[in-house]
Amino acid sequence: METFLKIENVSKTFERKKALNDVSFEVAKGEIFGLLGPNGAGKTTLIRIINRIISPDSGIVTFNGKSLSPDNLSEIGYLPEERGLYRKMKVGEQILFFARLKGLNSSQAKEAADFWMKRLKIHSWYNDKVETLSKGMQQKIQFIITVLHKPKLLIFDEPFTGFDPINVDLIKNQILWLKEQGTTIIFSTHNMPSVEEICDRIVLINKGKNILEGELTEVKNRFFSHIYEVELDKDCDISSFDSIEILEKEENKNKLRIKIKILEGKKIELIKMLAEKGNLVSFNPVVPKLHDIFVETVGENQKIEDNE
Repeated sequence: METFLKIENVSKTFERKKALNDVSFEVAKGEIFGLLGPNGAGKTTLIRIINRIISPDSGIVTFNGKSLSPDNLSEIGYLPEERGLYRKMKVGEQILFFARLKGLNSSQAKEAADFWMKRLKIHSWYNDKVETLSKGMQQKIQFIITVLHKPKLLIFDEPFTGFDPINVDLIKNQILWLKEQGTTIIFSTHNMPSVEEICDRIVLINKGKNILEGELTEVKNRFFSHIYEVELDKDCDISSFDSIEILEKEENKNKLRIKIKILEGKKIELIKMLAEKGNLVSFNPVVPKLHDIFVETVGENQKIEDNE
């Protein structure tokens, strides 16, 4: 893993409130990294530190192998949760205005604006005023402003807010395309299904501390509790198998669907028995959802905090 952004022992306090407490993690070059946590966890504070809006009290932020500096700001694109557009300006004028602010010359700005407006299917809005657009459509303008200068690092904070399902898929595909181009992306959201769809690795922050980190598949495997969904012939009886706990049971025509928990190490034995009897139709693990992992981990962390 080639590290692009490194957060090392970063802490920040506001009026005796510890917003970040010795947070450390690394974001690999060219990956989509999920920055997760409940409200008030410290995510926004950390994002502001990366954007040099505020400075940490202690700790180091390394950007592409060097200490983060003002020179890196032109290499970062930030889409905040709270959007900000000039509502009286025309769409095209606004995009060109921000492009010039981000260092593009006139021809580069025009080329980038045309490219992204076509990709997001909004080129016909070029002369429309921002105030005439819906919230979701304004989101597209904000997205373009964030990415048009080809930053090496993109930070998206709740990028799908206000979008209908069609436009969620459109923006999601643009984010994945940007990853294919080699862009490193930090993705912050409370929408766990979206994280599962597009993130490579995650960090979960609660009360200013990172409490869970890892590659998404590995994290899910870590929380796997040996629960399986099994489909059998209706006449099959597995109640005599003493290494399982039947959690759910549903009969449907000639099939029996059950959810079971198997004693660790007994899966192969059960599959062999069912296969030999000719009763097994399907046997699939129940992979834990990130939503449940989030709730469980934050809840356990809260209990630890309360007992300290």
